[in-house]
Amino acid sequence: MSENIFEDAISRLDKACKESDIYPEAIEQLKHPKQVLEVSVPVRMDDGSLKVFKGFRIRHMDFRGPTKGGIRFHPNVNREEVLALAFWMSFKCAVVGIPYGGAKGGVCVDPKSLSRLELERLSRSYVERIADFIGPDLDIPAPDVYTNAMVMGWMMDEYSMIRRKRTPSVITGKPIPLGGSLGRDDATGRGAYYCIKEMEKENAWNPKEITVSVQGFGNAGQHVARLLFADGYKIVGISDSQGGIFLEEGFDVPSIIQMKEESKQVKAVYCKGSVCETIDAKHISNQELLELDVDILIPSALENQITAENAPKIRAKTIVEVANGPVNSEADSILLEHGIEIIPDILANAGGVVVSYYEWLQNRSGQYWQEEQVHQKLRETMSDSFQKVLTMQKRKHLDMRTAAYVCALDAIGESIAAGGTMEYFTNMI
Repeated sequence: MSENIFEDAISRLDKACKESDIYPEAIEQLKHPKQVLEVSVPVRMDDGSLKVFKGFRIRHMDFRGPTKGGIRFHPNVNREEVLALAFWMSFKCAVVGIPYGGAKGGVCVDPKSLSRLELERLSRSYVERIADFIGPDLDIPAPDVYTNAMVMGWMMDEYSMIRRKRTPSVITGKPIPLGGSLGRDDATGRGAYYCIKEMEKENAWNPKEITVSVQGFGNAGQHVARLLFADGYKIVGISDSQGGIFLEEGFDVPSIIQMKEESKQVKAVYCKGSVCETIDAKHISNQELLELDVDILIPSALENQITAENAPKIRAKTIVEVANGPVNSEADSILLEHGIEIIPDILANAGGVVVSYYEWLQNRSGQYWQEEQVHQKLRETMSDSFQKVLTMQKRKHLDMRTAAYVCALDAIGESIAAGGTMEYFTNMI
């Protein structure tokens, strides 16, 4: 994890602002988070001992509405990482046109080392510490790395007890019986899938001729792989935190997902009913997976997976960023020089926050939508946003990442200008 991950994110802002009409003072505001909260999170462990974990919640900006962003439980969580993630969320919300600003939170902990009871205590303790910092009209958390619907349910319940009223709209990504939205579980992967379908139309791809590798086989990676496989795309490489597998003729993705859920590991198998047979596949490292000669590489794990060091070895023709910040700015220029197109995270993985917005709307209105309706709305939003960015790219001859940032900057700039800028105040008569 780069200690300068936020500075790296800012460098992309500096590049994009040269192509946007946003006021300079607005750019200056975007370089500084609105609020930063660091908390100590005490947890009584199963053996009776007390451990204290470090937690964060950062609100980047709220010019366009309440802030929105996930909560991750990971041993590498730190202030710089959370700050960069909150920054990216601001641009992600703006590029897909939803009325939120960016936020992010996390606890520095290895959740795999906790029992389920300890995980619940941690979740509730964290919310107790940040309760005055969040709210349905202020800041709305959601799941992220190593947090899920059940964790969000515990957090919503804890907040509701503190406020002495049931408040489902304080958190999204909840279980369906607790006010969650149908279609939220696969929204991030599905949003990336809809972006790829737009690329398919733009490039006249035949899915059966397109090879794909997926780094990171958690929620988002599984769903985008599943949807692409169903359309005929050939998924030849898959990896998780423990390593990967490669098969030139492509994997049966539903079988891999089934074994991942049962064994917590990626295994090369083919399953029919309850019977699974081992497939003779090549075992590879995560680094080797990134360097596979494929048409589409989908990094869906953590930040800084492709850097200046390994960028020259990347052979994929297109990278679709399902993770947040998997390609750093130094790698960007190298990949672009090699003719590799990048569909940036602030567009490609925005499906999760879009459906989180739908969940928030449903919680506020008390009217809940059918899954087909959620999917239809998500596809319209992702397709429209993709085409808006593509139009900007072509009009200004930019790469897709810079084009996405320019689209977001224009939207954010309009919100800031509506409250008055130097030009307005110095021309008063």
